[in-house]
Amino acid sequence: MAEMMDDELLDELELDGQDGGRSADGQALYEHLRMEVDRGQVPLRIDKYLTEHTPHASRNRIQQAAEAGFLHVNDRPVKSNYKVRGGDVITLMLDRPHYDTTIVPEELPLDVRYEDDDLMVVYKPAGQVVHPGCGNFHGTLVHAIAWHLRLLPTYDPNDPQVGLVHRIDKDTSGLLVVAKTPEAKSDLGKQFFHHETNRSYVALVWGNFVEDEGRIEGNIGRDPKDRLRMAVFPPDSEIGKPAVTHWRVLERYGYTTLVECRLETGRTHQIRAHMRHIGHPLFADERYGGIEILRGERTASYKAFIQNCIKLCPRQVLHAQTLGFRHPRTGEQMNFSSPLPPDMLAVIEKWQRRLANQQ
Repeated sequence: MAEMMDDELLDELELDGQDGGRSADGQALYEHLRMEVDRGQVPLRIDKYLTEHTPHASRNRIQQAAEAGFLHVNDRPVKSNYKVRGGDVITLMLDRPHYDTTIVPEELPLDVRYEDDDLMVVYKPAGQVVHPGCGNFHGTLVHAIAWHLRLLPTYDPNDPQVGLVHRIDKDTSGLLVVAKTPEAKSDLGKQFFHHETNRSYVALVWGNFVEDEGRIEGNIGRDPKDRLRMAVFPPDSEIGKPAVTHWRVLERYGYTTLVECRLETGRTHQIRAHMRHIGHPLFADERYGGIEILRGERTASYKAFIQNCIKLCPRQVLHAQTLGFRHPRTGEQMNFSSPLPPDMLAVIEKWQRRLANQQ
């Protein structure tokens, strides 16, 4: 292939490419990757073949690309069970052209909560994109980190062996850890992979809970009806990646509830998808249906109250509040916490006042 296929590529749909035709529904497609199968290759499922020949791409992601019509053989879309043969030309055709995502340091505000020779803990405000891609190629958190560390000769913002260890969504606020060295990135990455970190989020969700705490388990994978959204699949299915979220009630407001969510895993949109799956979408989360009035009254005053809440915090009401991990060099337990941002506090206080006025 022209470049290595990996899960991030298939997730973000951003790679080198040029116009390569149109999909069945007339949508323009762009060639991002191309490889020719060796002449002596025995027939083999394409998802298995690509998993073996592109070690950074999971079979599940390859299957999703095929289901979306992005995987082509000899200029025709194929499903994941297609058996490749010698001489086949495999291409990955995506629905957007390439944009150079090379990180160039940009002088941007950066809220550093902790820093030493091995790592940094930074606070990302809501509205800031973490990593360039999907139309956001400047002004991201990674650009700000690159500027902050521009004088550190061992830090290359384009080297995947250093940098952010995990991510949060654009409209989620909270704490993130950045590795300055490959050793720190490797150690912290293993802690995240083995669920040895402590992360908790605070969220305002629609509806009341019968219980005070609970556990959500369900694979997270791309929603087949909307590729910008994630969906939950049975844990024993082969669709998506395993995900577990623990939640507990912090405060009840009748029609909404403030909850704490602790992650065992860190999948894309995990809390947002899991909460929607159990019937409690995050308040004001447009992508997952939380911007609608899902609980409450039909009065004009209540509708105005909800609209005012969304104006105060026009995003999913979700904050990555705590972050804990072992220091990769010293082994010391490091724990960090950040207070709720003003927009979330404003909405929560509004619900608290409403509840108080009804009692």
